[in-house]
This record gives sequence, structure tokens and C-alpha cells, in this order.
Amino acid sequence: MTPLYTAVATAHGGRNGRATTADGMLDLHLTHPKELGGSGEGTNPEQLFAAGYAACFTNALHTVARRMKLDASQASVTAEVSLGAIGEGRYGLAVTLRIELPEELRGETGNRLVEATHQVCPYSNATRGNIPVDLVVA
Repeated sequence: MTPLYTAVATAHGGRNGRATTADGMLDLHLTHPKELGGSGEGTNPEQLFAAGYAACFTNALHTVARRMKLDASQASVTAEVSLGAIGEGRYGLAVTLRIELPEELRGETGNRLVEATHQVCPYSNATRGNIPVDLVVA
């Protein structure tokens, strides 16, 4: 792969610390979510992953739609990232992507668009075969 862009971020203190990007555009307080016994007064890695995946998939959806001569400008993507135990003291992630398409793109055309997007999106390519990713088209 020839890199087109490289993001650089540093975390200190793990889930109860701080994450910053090298360019200073992101500086976040990290905490465990309330569901995991934390204060919930900061963000967490799963939220960051969800936001990144949702944004990336939406952009890929727009790109693929243009190639297919479709208008998906009103589409939105919600990513749900779940953290859970996978046995032997290990943890894993699972993702559900909820893709909201305009009425005119629902049905077979929308399904083809979403499946093609799943092949193009860098996050989908990174997670394929590693974690479950469910696509839900609405």
C-alpha cells in the first residue's frame, strides 16, 4: 500500500487518560463509560472508532454512489461499536452499521450500493475477517 495520508495520535493513561493528535486538532479526555464502571465524563476508544467508521463509510458511500450515478447525498451512517469478552481474558469488538438511505435508493439498488461501499471503505477492509460487521439498511 502506498500511503495517501497518515494520522498520528498518542494516548497517555489508557482508558483513564488523554488522547491527542500530532497536529493538535484532537485533544480528548478519556474515561471508562459508566457501563464499565467509569465516570462516563469523557470519551472512550469505542466512541472514537464508531465516529471514524461512520464518517469513513459515509464518504465511501458517496463515492460509490457517484460512480453508480446515484444521489446518496442525504444518506447517513450510524456505527454501533460493541466491546465484549471473547474468552481466555481477551476482549473483542463487533460493529453494526445502520445505513439510512433516501427513499429512492431503498430496495435492491440500495443494497447493491451498500455492499459495494463495504468493499471500498478502508474501515470495512481493515475489519473484514477480524471482527463481525453487520450492515443494516434502513
